[in-house]
Amino acid sequence: MDLHLRGRTALITGASKGIGFASAECLAAEGVNLVIVSRTQADLDAARGRIAARHNVGIQVHAYDLSDSRNVDRLAAEHPDIDILVNNAGAIPGGDLWGVDEQRWREAWDLKVFGYINMCRRFYTEMKSRGHGVIINILGMAGEKMDRGYIAGSTGNAALMAFTKALGGSAGDDGLRVVGINPGAIATDRLITIMKGRAKDRFGDENRWQELMQPLPMGRAGKPEEIGVMVALLASDLSAYTSGTIITIDGGAANRGPMF
Repeated sequence: MDLHLRGRTALITGASKGIGFASAECLAAEGVNLVIVSRTQADLDAARGRIAARHNVGIQVHAYDLSDSRNVDRLAAEHPDIDILVNNAGAIPGGDLWGVDEQRWREAWDLKVFGYINMCRRFYTEMKSRGHGVIINILGMAGEKMDRGYIAGSTGNAALMAFTKALGGSAGDDGLRVVGINPGAIATDRLITIMKGRAKDRFGDENRWQELMQPLPMGRAGKPEEIGVMVALLASDLSAYTSGTIITIDGGAANRGPMF
């Protein structure tokens, strides 16, 4: 399906790996030029090389830590005319109320929560001045299926869900759209590392990590590209009446019992 995105420009954060990279590649496959951002230059260079080998689009990279709002301002100054913003940077640590101290909690939220808010504040303003643009916030299922063992993540994602709905509810008045995606368990490097650790604790063998995936819907984790294709669809005019809502992609897990 041609999503009629060719020639547009997307800025994707946390784009060197996982869901961010899959989103960038799915957009590139539709002819979208890319601005990809993450903290590590080497990872960005590798990501750019992989995408450039498959797709003939422009690709710019920036190694910025977006927990620092000065880097958000810098990005907005360098790329004021993007058509699509995909906020994806950030990983909030697991742990209960006593397992995540204040410093770790604040550092995680500076990137995942306040980073998203600051990016939206700056780029929404630029998009509004032109009367078009789409913002897609990658959130997480923990925001709707609360977990005391992931309390910082559940609280942060729930806050970003409310933020996305509040901003997106009236974005159409400015000619814009703001939507969110709640991925469930997705087979990123981060999830696989976590599951290997659990397999080592439970079985004494990290290579048995895939056995822990069997309770998931369909007996597997989702694939990053299954999120990426939704990003591309939501970014397109085929989704022109979609704003202020959250799409959950978890195989139905939010409506099941405990999985791990």
